[in-house]
Amino acid sequence: MARWLAGRHLVACWRCARPPFLLLAPLCVGLAVTAAWVDGYAPAAVDIGWVLLAAVLAHAAVNLFNEHHDFASGLDRQTQRTPFSGGSGTLIERPEAANAVLLAARLCLAAVVAIGSWFVWHAGPALLLYGLFGVGLVLAYTGWLTRRPWLCLLAPGVGFGTLMVVGAYQALTGGVSATALAASQAPTLLASALLLANQLPDIEADRSVGRYHLAIALGITRAARWVAVLVLAAFLSIPPFVAAGWLPVETWLMWLVLPAALWLAWRLWRLPSLTRTSDVSRLAPLLGLNVAVLLTSLALLNLGLWLAS
Repeated sequence: MARWLAGRHLVACWRCARPPFLLLAPLCVGLAVTAAWVDGYAPAAVDIGWVLLAAVLAHAAVNLFNEHHDFASGLDRQTQRTPFSGGSGTLIERPEAANAVLLAARLCLAAVVAIGSWFVWHAGPALLLYGLFGVGLVLAYTGWLTRRPWLCLLAPGVGFGTLMVVGAYQALTGGVSATALAASQAPTLLASALLLANQLPDIEADRSVGRYHLAIALGITRAARWVAVLVLAAFLSIPPFVAAGWLPVETWLMWLVLPAALWLAWRLWRLPSLTRTSDVSRLAPLLGLNVAVLLTSLALLNLGLWLAS
């Protein structure tokens, strides 16, 4: 019986970590690795592996803390879920696993701290700032940042762009470069756009439990247009960095996704005439396209840097 319950709890933890969404972390670390190659560094495979593990565990910790918080606050019972928003719903089905999910979140974060501490010793104390800021984001996001609209918007971009790309680059090379800073801009903008888009179906439910993120502050019309602006800004960041020599010309590959991004931006700009916050069935395709644009864009940006290395 105990083994059966433990197995069910492990499955619940796995689902609450939202594995399909954890693809974003490897893509961001990949930008740090390929940027290092472009700059002439050759990070050890074992170091790349540890940085990648830390990034995935940090992302999983955020998801696990968020799932537990949403269950404990009652938000899970009010949310209309889509494949891209509203949480996994796992703890509604298995409330007895709530403590296991919270423990898994803490263990993931502890592992991140342990790996980060090794890199601070190995690559220098400058990494400590990245680590402290990253742990702060993980712990503060659901309970504190979701009540501060602009900080909530910036948090995922800073986490996935600045901390994962620039921080991983520093962990692997011991320094920071123009290439890493330039490569971090697209994930910074696209990750913030992803979060804001995924908050659109949850406006009413989030408001009911005291959240006050940007989608609530602006309403669906203006929030959707902010998503469109952020997505397009990610693509517009490439030309000036290439012109300045901060990114190699091969990173123009990311623009292969521009037609889809333009279509997404146009649909988001028209969103108020198409749907309401409660009409989740019409929002879901746009949320899915937004995820596809983000993942494909970063994959192509990685490819461009790899080809230039």
